[in-house]
Amino acid sequence: MSRGDLTEAEWRVLTGLLPIDPDKRGRGRPPEHNRSIINGILWRLRCGAPWRDVPPKYGSWNTIYRRFRRWSEPGSGRPWR
Repeated sequence: MSRGDLTEAEWRVLTGLLPIDPDKRGRGRPPEHNRSIINGILWRLRCGAPWRDVPPKYGSWNTIYRRFRRWSEPGSGRPWR
Protein backbone atom coordinates (compact mmCIF):
# COMPACT_ATOMS: atom_id res chain seq x y z
CA MET A 1 0.00 0.00 0.00
CA SER A 2 1.39 3.38 -0.99
CA ARG A 3 0.97 6.67 0.76
CA GLY A 4 -2.46 8.03 -0.15
CA ASP A 5 -4.01 4.64 -0.96
CA LEU A 6 -7.21 3.63 0.78
CA THR A 7 -6.71 2.05 4.19
CA GLU A 8 -8.60 -1.10 5.17
CA ALA A 9 -11.05 0.96 7.25
CA GLU A 10 -11.68 3.41 4.39
CA TRP A 11 -12.16 0.55 1.92
CA ARG A 12 -14.70 -1.19 4.20
CA VAL A 13 -16.77 2.01 4.31
CA LEU A 14 -16.49 2.62 0.57
CA THR A 15 -17.32 -0.99 -0.34
CA GLY A 16 -20.72 -0.53 1.25
CA LEU A 17 -21.39 2.41 -1.08
CA LEU A 18 -20.57 0.54 -4.27
CA PRO A 19 -23.74 -0.81 -5.92
CA ILE A 20 -22.04 -3.97 -7.14
CA ASP A 21 -23.49 -7.02 -5.43
CA PRO A 22 -21.01 -9.87 -6.10
CA ASP A 23 -23.85 -12.41 -6.32
CA LYS A 24 -25.96 -10.43 -8.79
CA ARG A 25 -23.37 -8.75 -10.97
CA GLY A 26 -22.89 -9.54 -14.64
CA ARG A 27 -19.71 -10.17 -16.52
CA GLY A 28 -16.59 -8.10 -16.04
CA ARG A 29 -14.07 -7.26 -13.39
CA PRO A 30 -14.73 -8.73 -9.94
CA PRO A 31 -15.69 -6.00 -7.45
CA GLU A 32 -12.66 -6.60 -5.22
CA HIS A 33 -10.46 -5.14 -8.01
CA ASN A 34 -12.34 -1.85 -7.81
CA ARG A 35 -10.04 -0.90 -4.94
CA SER A 36 -7.00 -0.60 -7.20
CA ILE A 37 -8.99 1.38 -9.77
CA ILE A 38 -10.24 3.80 -7.12
CA ASN A 39 -6.69 4.14 -5.76
CA GLY A 40 -5.53 4.92 -9.32
CA ILE A 41 -8.21 7.58 -9.72
CA LEU A 42 -7.27 9.11 -6.36
CA TRP A 43 -3.57 9.07 -7.31
CA ARG A 44 -4.27 10.90 -10.55
CA LEU A 45 -6.51 13.48 -8.86
CA ARG A 46 -3.91 14.09 -6.12
CA CYS A 47 -0.99 14.50 -8.51
CA GLY A 48 -2.71 16.15 -11.45
CA ALA A 49 -0.61 14.02 -13.80
CA PRO A 50 -1.86 12.87 -17.21
CA TRP A 51 -3.90 9.66 -17.18
CA ARG A 52 -1.14 7.81 -19.04
CA ASP A 53 1.21 8.47 -16.09
CA VAL A 54 -0.91 6.56 -13.55
CA PRO A 55 1.43 3.88 -12.13
CA PRO A 56 0.82 0.39 -13.54
CA LYS A 57 0.36 -1.03 -10.03
CA TYR A 58 -3.17 0.44 -10.13
CA GLY A 59 -4.00 -1.27 -13.41
CA SER A 60 -4.26 -0.11 -16.98
CA TRP A 61 -4.41 3.67 -17.20
CA ASN A 62 -7.09 3.34 -19.87
CA THR A 63 -9.31 1.20 -17.64
CA ILE A 64 -8.91 3.68 -14.80
CA TYR A 65 -9.72 6.59 -17.11
CA ARG A 66 -12.78 4.89 -18.63
CA ARG A 67 -14.15 3.98 -15.20
CA PHE A 68 -13.65 7.56 -13.97
CA ARG A 69 -15.42 8.94 -17.04
CA ARG A 70 -18.32 6.49 -16.73
CA TRP A 71 -18.78 7.18 -13.02
CA SER A 72 -18.65 10.95 -13.50
CA GLU A 73 -21.01 11.31 -16.48
CA PRO A 74 -23.32 14.26 -15.86
CA GLY A 75 -27.00 13.47 -15.79
CA SER A 76 -26.50 9.75 -15.58
CA GLY A 77 -28.35 9.66 -12.26
CA ARG A 78 -26.14 6.74 -11.27
CA PRO A 79 -22.58 7.83 -10.59
CA TRP A 80 -21.66 4.23 -9.60
CA ARG A 81 -22.53 1.65 -12.21
